[in-house]
Amino acid sequence: MTRRDLLVALIAVTVTLTGVAATQPKPQPLTSQVFDWKDMVAKPNAVGEVRTIVRAPTVTLDELEIHITTLKPGVESHPPHQHPNEEMLIVREGNVEALVDGKLKRVGPGSIIFQASNQLHNIKNVGDTPATYHVINWKSPLTPAAK
Repeated sequence: MTRRDLLVALIAVTVTLTGVAATQPKPQPLTSQVFDWKDMVAKPNAVGEVRTIVRAPTVTLDELEIHITTLKPGVESHPPHQHPNEEMLIVREGNVEALVDGKLKRVGPGSIIFQASNQLHNIKNVGDTPATYHVINWKSPLTPAAK
């Protein structure tokens, strides 16, 4: 293979990849809508179950992601972790312990937990019954890079 052959192949690959990227449709921003509880399908997982609601861009956000998790008694959602996007959890039922700003906080139904960007966090069901909470997280043009 000559240098010319290599250059022609490189140009062909670049043109092909550029064309593929240009033909990928850009996701449309989420429009106003209702997500009805009775239509949300619960999918069992190792810690309980999850209802995936939406993961899409909006007019002002790069991504809005909403899901609802139900944890079995005594179970945590995941080990403490962090990510650049901020998130808010709204406790629907049960009692949970959340790692927030390096401290464990116990809260119940109606409580709201805000997790800031790149802060270690997790949540655990500390009650005797299932604990359900809504998770809303977002990525904006100002979302920092992962640490």
